[in-house]
Amino acid sequence: MLEDVPRAAAHVLADAVASAREAAAALGHPPCTPSPLPAVSEAATSPLGAPSVTAPAPVTALQRVLRGPTGLGTASLRISLPEELPAPSAATAEGEAIPGLYYHPIAEPDPVRVEEVSRRIKSWALDEVTLYPDDWEEEFDGFSVGRYMVGCHPDAPSVDHLMLATRLMVAENAVDDCYCEDHGGSPVGLGERLLLAHTALDALHTTAEYQPQWAASLHEDAPRRAYRSAMEYFVRAASPSQADRLRHDMSRLHLGYLAEAAWAQTDHVPQVWEYLAMRQFNNFRPCPTITDTVGGYELPADLHARPAMQKVIALAGNATTVVNDLYSYTKELDAPGRHLNLPVVISEREGLSDRDAYLKSVEIHNELMHDFESAAAQLAAECPVPSVQRFVRGVAAWVDGNHHWHRSNTYRYSLPDFW
Repeated sequence: MLEDVPRAAAHVLADAVASAREAAAALGHPPCTPSPLPAVSEAATSPLGAPSVTAPAPVTALQRVLRGPTGLGTASLRISLPEELPAPSAATAEGEAIPGLYYHPIAEPDPVRVEEVSRRIKSWALDEVTLYPDDWEEEFDGFSVGRYMVGCHPDAPSVDHLMLATRLMVAENAVDDCYCEDHGGSPVGLGERLLLAHTALDALHTTAEYQPQWAASLHEDAPRRAYRSAMEYFVRAASPSQADRLRHDMSRLHLGYLAEAAWAQTDHVPQVWEYLAMRQFNNFRPCPTITDTVGGYELPADLHARPAMQKVIALAGNATTVVNDLYSYTKELDAPGRHLNLPVVISEREGLSDRDAYLKSVEIHNELMHDFESAAAQLAAECPVPSVQRFVRGVAAWVDGNHHWHRSNTYRYSLPDFW
């Protein structure tokens, strides 16, 4: 069950697994056991009909996950790999990284895949769902969603698999922009709009008299058209469990939108811990949670639902969302009205200068990242099931790809002058 681990590290991982199991047994924790229903074979045909492959995970993600936590008493959970971290390509130097931010460089996303995903997603947006008017085209292109998704899913077997994530990402941004943010969004009436849009993901089952009216409503605005289409593609490729997992995480996302909208309506600045609680829901979680579907395999539902796995996914979502707060800080300051982000909340609630609040936000991100990596390594050691380890590496790769996109997307983001 250790085929996907470098041979130099396999015996160390075995020792780590044994130690972790002994510790779990001593504490009365149940051992990790795979689902009685076998996961989709990585050598079998993928849901999209293309042969599924076990693409090697990025060295950076693999090293982090297998290295494990640091500190007194954690040596048995670490893996020492002989490979050095890869030097970033020249292209990764585009855009300035936030000084002091803890992150891992990645190779520039495959330009051939980027070009094809970009072509397909624009065709989908224009021809299938009529997502945006002509004067939004520059903004759509500047988002660089093809480069974003190729960088976040390096183990996707095909462009078809990448498109599953890309459509959903674009649809989620359409809902955010049109319902909540820049393009006509408002906190007033947001609950109704989100509820109706959510039925494009989680179908309404009602009486024969009213079913046609609901079906027609899914075409009434761009966000609902995008949700409906993206989910139809996803459901055809995913297992029922994977599709339901995504619906659950989209519900979390919408709940976070509603909390932020409630604060906007009352002009309330939450406590820092309250803001971070909201951001655990209004965050990127739906994106890394589908990493197995995009990878052409399945993490069984009972292994996905384990508290340790849920902690890993939550921490990944929290860290990547703080990255968004930090890189979009100046963009939001220039926008009309007050936009809540972590530096703004810290500044107002803790009485810090803008600079000190921003730097404290960097520290919070770094702590979340270290906690994510420690939790991921602990899970990998305690649960040496191939689908678990591949999923955790996929989430780590998403975290790295997300930072790379934010750092290098100079069309959207620039840094404040705090250094």
